[in-house]
Amino acid sequence: MRITAKGQVTIPVAIREAAGLLPETEVDVIYVNGVVQIVKADFHRAETRGERAVRRMWGSGDSGMTTDEIMALTRDWGSDDTERGHA
Repeated sequence: MRITAKGQVTIPVAIREAAGLLPETEVDVIYVNGVVQIVKADFHRAETRGERAVRRMWGSGDSGMTTDEIMALTRDWGSDDTERGHA
């Protein structure tokens, strides 16, 4: 195994799977008694603006219409040229 010029190392799949290191897992690299260790971070990354917006809006979209009614509206939208400003 070799460290790249950017300081990156590829962790073998078997080790990632055994350690539960999935893509986007936050890790810390620590140095203890002459040994470099990669450990899961104790904290979770901060919530992004998009995640916060979705969390706030989740479940608030009650239009009073069924899914079939909404789909019918979207299928029919634009079928009449006058709706798009064309006379």
